[in-house]
Amino acid sequence: MSITPRAGFAITDSDFELFSRFLEETSGILLAKHKQYLVQSRLGKIVQEQNCLSLKELITKLQSPASMKLREQVIDAMTTNETLWFRDVHPFDILRDRILPELLSRGSGSKIRIWSAACSTGQEPYSISMTFDEFKKKTPGKLLSEEIVATDISTQVLAQARRGEYEMLAIGRGLSQDRLVQHFSETAGGSWVVKPDIKARVRFQSINLLGQYSALGQFDVIFCRNVLIYFSSEKKTEILTKMHSVLKPGGYLILGASEFLSGLSDKYQMIHCQPGIIYQAI
Repeated sequence: MSITPRAGFAITDSDFELFSRFLEETSGILLAKHKQYLVQSRLGKIVQEQNCLSLKELITKLQSPASMKLREQVIDAMTTNETLWFRDVHPFDILRDRILPELLSRGSGSKIRIWSAACSTGQEPYSISMTFDEFKKKTPGKLLSEEIVATDISTQVLAQARRGEYEMLAIGRGLSQDRLVQHFSETAGGSWVVKPDIKARVRFQSINLLGQYSALGQFDVIFCRNVLIYFSSEKKTEILTKMHSVLKPGGYLILGASEFLSGLSDKYQMIHCQPGIIYQAI
């Protein structure tokens, strides 16, 4: 059986299954069986550029040892990069009002380190940096230094995140007027750029969550929000176990609003914050 072409190339059920396995093995993304249309809509341009007539031809090229750049293009195209500023609000309130004061009170060292995993185009790590800024203004002289490591598998979105420049449509998604004026500068073209002091806290790096994290160092807090929903239950457990290994004792894991941690009670304990839930490393 073949899917009716919608983007100029054919997909058979067997080719879709083969591509789904490739995508999960390389990026962890789990494609549902009814997502053929997503493959056609997102890969149409790449298939055309590669002069392929079918998904099978593209898969053959992806299996070549010299296909690293093509693999990155395909993963970029298939990665969902839906994001906004201060998403769900309360995780950032919890960070400012509960976690940062607690880390200071327990003497967590001279530098507080936060990992923003699957950071997409940068809204989350920059929101965290703004939260640091707001906390430091409320409690001057309390924090010595801080670092935000922001990672994503997509090199394309990381390039945009490093620029820190956003059109008004993206700026309007979750960012208040006060924060816009305080933390951004307007360009001659009408876009907005994150100010240097907010940018300076953030270091962007390409990381596959299926890989190893030890080189990233130890963290006080990990934001891993709205990405685990794309992984199988086995991969979720694997990722969360590895994240535990780079969390300092008593460090915090913050998941997305629709994501919950189960089966790892020996590594994390749930904390209700009203509103919101966070997990503390045991």
